[in-house]
Amino acid sequence: MMRPGWRPALALLALSAAAPALAQTERMVVIANDEQVGFLEAERTGETVAVHYDVKNNGRGPTTDETIRLGPEGLPVAWTISGTATFGSDVDERFVAGGGVARWTDSTGSQEAPDSGGRLYIAQNASPWALGLYARALLADSDRRIEALPGGALALEPMEPVHLAGGGSYSAYLITGIDLSPEMVLLDADGALFATLSPRGVTVREGHAEAAPELQRIATERTSARFEAIQREVEHRFDAPVRLRDVRIFDPASGMLGEPVSVLVFRDRIAAVEPLDSPTTPGEVVIDGAGGTVVPGLHDMHAHVSLQSALLYIASGVTSVRDMGNDNGFLLDLTRRIDAGEIVGPRIVRNGFLEGRSDYSSRNGIIVDSEAAAVEAVRWYAARGYWQIKIYNSMNPVWVPAIVREARRLGMGVTGHIPAFTNADSMISAGYDEVTHVNQLMLGWVLRPDEDTRTPLRLTAMRRTAGLDFEAPEVRRTIDAMAERDIALDPTAVTLELLMLSRDGAVSPAVASYIDHLPIGLQRRRRQGIAPIESAADDAAYRGAFESIKALLQTLHARGVTLLPGTDDATGLSLHRELQLYGEAGIPPADVLRIATLGAERYLGRDQRLGSVEGGKLADFLLIDGNPLQDLRALHRIRMVAKDGAFYFPSEIWERVGVAPFAAPPEVTLPPAHRPADAEPAAPHDHAETHQ
Repeated sequence: MMRPGWRPALALLALSAAAPALAQTERMVVIANDEQVGFLEAERTGETVAVHYDVKNNGRGPTTDETIRLGPEGLPVAWTISGTATFGSDVDERFVAGGGVARWTDSTGSQEAPDSGGRLYIAQNASPWALGLYARALLADSDRRIEALPGGALALEPMEPVHLAGGGSYSAYLITGIDLSPEMVLLDADGALFATLSPRGVTVREGHAEAAPELQRIATERTSARFEAIQREVEHRFDAPVRLRDVRIFDPASGMLGEPVSVLVFRDRIAAVEPLDSPTTPGEVVIDGAGGTVVPGLHDMHAHVSLQSALLYIASGVTSVRDMGNDNGFLLDLTRRIDAGEIVGPRIVRNGFLEGRSDYSSRNGIIVDSEAAAVEAVRWYAARGYWQIKIYNSMNPVWVPAIVREARRLGMGVTGHIPAFTNADSMISAGYDEVTHVNQLMLGWVLRPDEDTRTPLRLTAMRRTAGLDFEAPEVRRTIDAMAERDIALDPTAVTLELLMLSRDGAVSPAVASYIDHLPIGLQRRRRQGIAPIESAADDAAYRGAFESIKALLQTLHARGVTLLPGTDDATGLSLHRELQLYGEAGIPPADVLRIATLGAERYLGRDQRLGSVEGGKLADFLLIDGNPLQDLRALHRIRMVAKDGAFYFPSEIWERVGVAPFAAPPEVTLPPAHRPADAEPAAPHDHAETHQ
């Protein structure tokens, strides 16, 4: 809550807002991959601020108008937001406080709460300008923590000031409590917002766009330092054999769950799988598996890894990912740091993102404007150890055969979206090894040749697949080609579920099994529609289309087509839902777990080292409280993850990002050599003895 010391500072802010008779204008630009993709303009007249925000990246982005009225203490007492969200759904948000009551309406419905002053409303659809408002309010509070509406609290963490090479010094802060990731902001000497920054992009004051690369580098360095500190806190290494006792191992090759055993790990290898009654040897660390299930490390085969998501993947038992497109410099550095043990994260297989130049280009990877440039980009990726080329929406399909030839020559595969104005059949004929996203596969069956999938049409046109006839010649032709040529599919069904089935005011089925564990800001977002729903017919069409997606997954699996479990999401937990959807589609749970473990490693060509829990293989597995063969939702309840000679207890990670843990860590008993010579026996919660 607010403390007495905050009032003079906020009074000054309020005076500065109310005093000018003329409007004060702030303009900012949004930069991604060194290109401007949007802008923000805020005009302040007295106590009222009007904000216009417009971003278009990858053919989509929000366009909103906000009107914020500040009270005498500098906090918003009225706030309206209207416009469209990232994929075109309507935004109509309203907040008003007065008379001891705060009332608001957003996508979750209308709510109210007692308000005695000093609580800060966190808008659901706010532009980056709101981050400056939040930061100023937090700075004016003596403990830099404010209770928030509709729930939770915001806190401010000061960082070292930023001194830009081109001139200018700015105060730097992290704002926590809004979402899984903290927001990094820079304020000028007057407390006005100068920039919001992250390793993926920046929003910066107009006239300073040339500072964007430097700001992005600073964001990366500081975020890295934060996660290095977390690494030291959550990573547990034992210079001794580790015996995980009383567990049942899922064998993905047979699809069976074994009898209770002990798994013995030394450094980064599985030394042995022993009968349960095998005696321990002197000096072992003993972890009580308590009858839980051991599953090989999970895979997300469609990731865009960040420092935050790298950590969340480990908490979710995802020990290997395939990055499908990123800032190349950032990704190369991230993989190096994970491999060196500096940062917590999964093994990363890098795919080279290759996009054509257009008004709809995604600012990612390398963007090219000629066939020669595309072939040169393939060489650049090959020289840096990338595994496949990923082609994107704006690529000229005429250039794809040349891209494939060069990739093949250099030992690389080719996957990706289906470029606009062509279809999956043509790209399979051109040499694709795999299709990315199930909608990219299906759109070729329902679109006209002139329809443009560089726009959100690649989502909205999925309505047409409701009731799809799987015996139609065009459908059978594509499925036959995939089965005969061994063409894989990376479905990202969970992202399609999120986009197509989220509705205002209802919990998205994509997160229904764990939404109550999430921070309040993310909970609100997952009760918000994404696809534009203009009628009951739209609603029914999207629901019917998602049933077609599930039917297609079952059909492809039955035909022997390789499914690669991917999410296109950053929480880690979404991989669990992706696998649940395969189960709902009718794929047996044992097959689902095989797809997520050994199947992915066979596709990557690493199954001699990874993908199953056997003596001699890398110790890469998770301990689950429950049996995922009986209920795939048990995948949430991970008690421990082993990777690269380290052991992680997910509860310790979740607590650091504002997520309520799903399962307690196992009891760990250290041998006498690991305890101080004069120490008493450790208490049950003392990490010198246990992690329970």
